[in-house]
Amino acid sequence: MNPGPTAPCAVRTAPLEDFSLEMTGKDVPHLEEAHHLIPPGTRINVTFLGNEDLRMRLAAARAVKRLGFVPVPHLSARRLASRAELEEFLEGLRADGTGEHVFVVGGDPARPHGPYEDALAVIRTGLLERYGVRHVGVSGYPEGHPAIAGPVLWTALADKTAALARRRLNGHVTTQFGFDADPVLSWVAETRGRGIDLPIRIGVPGPAGVRRLVSYATRFGVGTSASIARKYGFSLTNLMATAGPDRFLRALTAGYDPAVHGDLKVHFYTFGGLKATAEWAAAFAARPAAESGAGA
Repeated sequence: MNPGPTAPCAVRTAPLEDFSLEMTGKDVPHLEEAHHLIPPGTRINVTFLGNEDLRMRLAAARAVKRLGFVPVPHLSARRLASRAELEEFLEGLRADGTGEHVFVVGGDPARPHGPYEDALAVIRTGLLERYGVRHVGVSGYPEGHPAIAGPVLWTALADKTAALARRRLNGHVTTQFGFDADPVLSWVAETRGRGIDLPIRIGVPGPAGVRRLVSYATRFGVGTSASIARKYGFSLTNLMATAGPDRFLRALTAGYDPAVHGDLKVHFYTFGGLKATAEWAAAFAARPAAESGAGA
């Protein structure tokens, strides 16, 4: 069984302990293929994409549970067309025993498809706890958001944290992925300074092609191509290469201070490479401490 919450000092010596992963509804075959590489009890987020439907999302959550992991289905506020659609999804999760943990995000659409403007609006419905949700993840943006101003992001995070506390729901923050550990650690320190003490999962890109990494990074506003290459350690002259997060995780581990940053874990964005990410994580965890950067 994957260990439960650990003392902050354990993160320094085991940066991958209790990591989480992300998959889409279409990734069930890849999860089947990779499940032996993933520690039992690992949290696996199931995304809420516009080109997938309720049946696919529920089936993916069931597969996660069946294979011995903890499903964390996403609720994309702006993609929900109605309260009835939200309730149908929550009822399906409850019936399958896969809805104790969810992740609530605003979502990509510029205009809401229904009554929910953002994640806070979903939390405030009271429907989550009514349908058996006990733990809610929310988003954090260490390097900002291309369409939302910094002060608005801070207010939103504080409001979501307060709303979860009022509803007696446990929670955590999962951050947008980044390529530079310094702004991530600075953001975590500021989060703690603002009185937000929820556990934080740092978003990390799984191993992927350089072209794909740069594409996702520029889309989500997490740095220019040149700065990403410099910090993350890949060459823009070889866009066909594959880059992994070794350097980022070593820097994150070296800069982590339990007294300042609190409870930190890692969340892998797999970008469709679920098996490749699972293989990379297993290999990284098996390396000697000096090589993987543990204890740095």
